[in-house]
Amino acid sequence: MRKASVIFIVAHVTLGLALPGFTQTTPYFQGKTITLVQGREPGGTGALRVQAAIPFLRKYLPGEPVIVTQFMPGGGGRKATNYIYRNVKPDGLTIGNVGSGLIANAVLGSVGVEYDIDRLIYLGSSNSTAQYVFGSVAKLGLDNLGKLRAHSGLRVGAQTVGHDIYINGRLFSWLLGLKEPRFVTGFSGPELDLAMQRGELDARANIPDTILQRSPEHVEKKLVNYHAIIQIPKDDRHPHAAFNQLPELESFTKNDQEKKILTLFRTFRLVGSPYILTPGTPSEIAAIWRAAMNKTFQDPAFLKEFKKLSADDATPLTPEAQEKAIKDIPRDSEVIALFNKLAGGEPLPPR
Repeated sequence: MRKASVIFIVAHVTLGLALPGFTQTTPYFQGKTITLVQGREPGGTGALRVQAAIPFLRKYLPGEPVIVTQFMPGGGGRKATNYIYRNVKPDGLTIGNVGSGLIANAVLGSVGVEYDIDRLIYLGSSNSTAQYVFGSVAKLGLDNLGKLRAHSGLRVGAQTVGHDIYINGRLFSWLLGLKEPRFVTGFSGPELDLAMQRGELDARANIPDTILQRSPEHVEKKLVNYHAIIQIPKDDRHPHAAFNQLPELESFTKNDQEKKILTLFRTFRLVGSPYILTPGTPSEIAAIWRAAMNKTFQDPAFLKEFKKLSADDATPLTPEAQEKAIKDIPRDSEVIALFNKLAGGEPLPPR
């Protein structure tokens, strides 16, 4: 009798989960339709990343529910996140996928944020790691740090104020100690390279893989001198010899506040494009979602499909690691104010 009771309890927990909608024979998600709200326009890289994941999420969610997508662009992800946070029933049948601006907008106090990042439930991301390098035109002859620092008025190109590459260029310029750099915006990514070739710009921040794919001659013919690298995570070295020996930008920081600035920046990128659930979703349902995400991220077929659709390798961040990174992000008002100055259009602050 004692043995039979144990078997009955195990079966009840496994099949029933003691949640509304669960029975002893039917998984919670069976016969249900899940709405996946994306905080972006259709057709871009972010949408393709989600498209790669959907069949595998359906496979690993017990009951194989139908998953439909709803696009909700606006406010750099704020509209979609506000909707998930404020308007969605916490039953696990609606989830969100929003860009990394979800975290940055909240921490930096952007207008229009109506959600609390510490109450959202995080399910991980399929993209997380990144590297950025800072390079100057080789014709300038700035082939060491001393020459780079001595050059006054270096013209650093970017797309727009606040753009990822713009903020990178400002961080490099500030921490490397450049003398009165000038920040020139209004270019697309490829146009920045052309402007450097034409002598209209002197330097820029860029992604190493983008350089190797789009402008390999910059490395092969040594048309650009590279000075430093930002690695996300910090110990994630780039495999190419042109970049893996560069000093990490944090080695140029002078104090704890400057280290926190880089931690802010790294975390904004590390969290990738988070999948999120509404606060108050039962822990049992959240656990099912997290298990499905982890299984998806580990599935070789998913990694292949991700590469096929987005042309990039997946760099998954588990729900647990994502939640910890967000919890540990610096929230000091002085650090946030300084980061906003670095990301804005004002002259670089003194060090």
